[in-house]
Amino acid sequence: MRILVADQLSQAGIDALAVDHDVDVRTGRSKDEILSDVAKYHAIVVRSATTVDADVIAAAPRLKVIGRAGVGLDNVDVEAATAAGVIVCNAPQSNVISAAEHTVALIASLARNIPQAHKALVGGSWERASWKGTELYGKTLGILGLGRIGSLVAERAAGFGMELVAYDPFIAPERAARQGVTLLPTVDDVLAVADVVTIHLPKNTDTIGLLDRTRLAMMKPTARLVNVARGGIVVEDDLAAALADGTIAGAAVDVFATEPTTESPLFALDNVVVTPHLGASTAEAQDKAGNQVAEAVNLALDGQFVPTAVNVQGGPVEQRFTGYLELGEVLGRLYAGLTGGLGPDITIEYLGALSTADTTVIGLSVLKGLLGAGTSQPITFVNAPQVAADRGVALRHTTGSESPTYNSLLRVVGTDREGREVRVAGTVLEPSRRLRFVEVWNSNLDVEPADRMAFLRYRDRPGVMGTVGTLLGAAQVNIASAQVGRLDADHAVMALSLDHEVDDATMAAIAAEIGAADHRAVSLRH
Repeated sequence: MRILVADQLSQAGIDALAVDHDVDVRTGRSKDEILSDVAKYHAIVVRSATTVDADVIAAAPRLKVIGRAGVGLDNVDVEAATAAGVIVCNAPQSNVISAAEHTVALIASLARNIPQAHKALVGGSWERASWKGTELYGKTLGILGLGRIGSLVAERAAGFGMELVAYDPFIAPERAARQGVTLLPTVDDVLAVADVVTIHLPKNTDTIGLLDRTRLAMMKPTARLVNVARGGIVVEDDLAAALADGTIAGAAVDVFATEPTTESPLFALDNVVVTPHLGASTAEAQDKAGNQVAEAVNLALDGQFVPTAVNVQGGPVEQRFTGYLELGEVLGRLYAGLTGGLGPDITIEYLGALSTADTTVIGLSVLKGLLGAGTSQPITFVNAPQVAADRGVALRHTTGSESPTYNSLLRVVGTDREGREVRVAGTVLEPSRRLRFVEVWNSNLDVEPADRMAFLRYRDRPGVMGTVGTLLGAAQVNIASAQVGRLDADHAVMALSLDHEVDDATMAAIAAEIGAADHRAVSLRH
């Protein structure tokens, strides 16, 4: 079969592809040039320079697989590939060691002012007294995101004798403890105690702008910040201001909101170390990326299972239950949003007619939703079980033939961080096939899932709905629909479908005004 390598790939990767296939290495081509001959290829391998969009996929009727020699898939239209039956695979483990080592290198550079001292000395100035550093031994490293890279950083920082704390609501505390890491409940808690903060979070709607002026002010004035994750998680202008006025002592930045860039307010500051997105820029990482993607592409072209496929969605589901695939994912997202993170034990219940089906893939759809907000890697039917295992999350599956109100019911049950039971459930209405939440926070109600939702648990009394509407209106957030369900005679759960995102401060203000025991804003979008 014929393979197009459209971007620079390690020779080892090219050689591995060429063992059984014809490989054309044609880099630096425009979209029109690719479209002119892509029809003859069975596979396309790219890094980040070439975009494989819906047009390219549509023009390639023989295409079986798209391989990304790296982690991110921003330049591949995964949805179009899936619709065309094309496997998309990447090399998710290729850069983790390089990124972790670069993080540690930046931490050490910050602590000892190595780049600044180097610049002064080669510029003809012996400034030994000017660049006094600090030891890492005994200092506290705060890790935001304890996934693969964050865990590797923790291992290496332990060798310096650093104390380790972290925030990651999708990691079980027991797993963190085995790594010598103490999990803290919030980002703010980590910022308050850490001498060095390192970011290893995915970039999504929850993390963009996460570290702004307000949060930077929570850090110690002697603290240092390192970002080798994604640009945009830290507000660069706010970071520059915090560094200039002494709010924090220093920062090291490898990623920027706009890349490539040669202009930033950070570049003028002496207490900053910057690098041009070098986290994965090692010979070893590039070789691993080439080898791993070549292995995946070869498997796909051979018709075999591809462990790193991001869009292989399991086996067939009976037609009458296909709606539960979508329901399962949004239920998983709802549960994760309400609990603020995943405990180690979660039960998925399949009730009524659903209990007679093979629910394996439906269970995986719940798992996709549960895990999707807590990692930068794409969560699929293929990789969801392994990601769950890595995070110490154990799922139990139960079935029951009885579902008194609905023909079929899908429920997710577990506990929140305080150990309180949390139940959410839903069904698919026939013949419309519309999704419904029928249980939220253990309360029976009837609401259609929406992209943006908010939930409040409070003591029921007159005037609460009006107060909530007034405060959301003042925040320019429109309520599309609202439903209330009773927990008992005195307590209720309010479910709001919203036209706009609602920020944490607004939700906290509403909760305080109505005396809500719990409040959550939840995004159900993919």
